Amino acid sequence: MRQFDQPGACVVCLDPSLIVQQANREFFRQFDDASSDVCGRDFCDLVHPSVRQALKRQFTRLLDGSRHRFTTHVVAIGAEGAAFTSGLTAVAVREGTAHVASILVVMRPTAGGEEVEMVTNRKKLLTETEARILEGIAAGLSTIPLASRLYLSRQGVEYHVTRLLRKLRVPNRAALVSRAYSIGVLNVGCWPPKVVDDFIK
Repeated sequence: MRQFDQPGACVVCLDPSLIVQQANREFFRQFDDASSDVCGRDFCDLVHPSVRQALKRQFTRLLDGSRHRFTTHVVAIGAEGAAFTSGLTAVAVREGTAHVASILVVMRPTAGGEEVEMVTNRKKLLTETEARILEGIAAGLSTIPLASRLYLSRQGVEYHVTRLLRKLRVPNRAALVSRAYSIGVLNVGCWPPKVVDDFIK
């Protein structure tokens, strides 16, 4: 992997089950400095839960042969739980014509590469009811349909919405949805909107 040791580029080799096999120095530096802590881990555990499902779908297409490579943006969780955005390119390395022997992944932190404000420590932010209400709001439902769907009174829905606005420190429902996506509480690339399970009490 030494030929890939260029400043800023994290390069990692995964087996077909997406387990980290090898990586360059920059990858280890970004993800904890100790190869023993990173090698042998599922690569998807190194990205934020909000982007995990979409990334797994991309890898599945790579492994089933419907794609040979893909490029996307991810939010990764580096050393000490710090989240950062990164461009990611993955290429299938094949044995012969069909079998994927490994996957080469190159990550470059995006311009500015600063840390992003996301919930990374699997903090249980929301109750089950709050999660369902947030999903409904993100899907465009108003109070009455939400109340009907969740078997709550209109006042009960409004109470939970007010709690959500306070928890995420926003002034209205539109900002609530935007903030929930920006900090990774809602899954990216998922419809209807779904709260990441890690954040439900």
